[in-house]
Amino acid sequence: MQITRTFVVEAELPAIRDYLADFTHATEWDPGTERCERRDAGEVRVGSTWDNTSKLAGISTELVYELAELTPTTVVLRGENDTATAEDHLTFAEAGPGRTQVTYQATITFNGVAKLADPAAKLLFTKVAGEVVENITNVARTL
Repeated sequence: MQITRTFVVEAELPAIRDYLADFTHATEWDPGTERCERRDAGEVRVGSTWDNTSKLAGISTELVYELAELTPTTVVLRGENDTATAEDHLTFAEAGPGRTQVTYQATITFNGVAKLADPAAKLLFTKVAGEVVENITNVARTL
């Protein structure tokens, strides 16, 4: 299952990229994230990891996320547990003074019996994607 949204935020590209690369902030922009704690210390870098607890439609799940890619215009975060693999692929482009175009692509792959949830989950994640756009847009104004 894959959902993509492209939108423009009122923030400089490096600021929004760095903010989203630190997955600790997921509690501020991902409506399902209840807790997200960094496992390592120091500068956020490829290989940094987070313990993430999310709850959607009353179902709680825990994933370990890793910053898989970080470039001047890309952030890729990959989360895994026994039932699913999630990947948030974000790309950034200048969109005028103080503005950045963000393309957010979420891919979720269910494993084993969890694959049966895929059709219902698609509807839920489509709704959540709209909330993600709204939340990132709002938080970007504060950066």
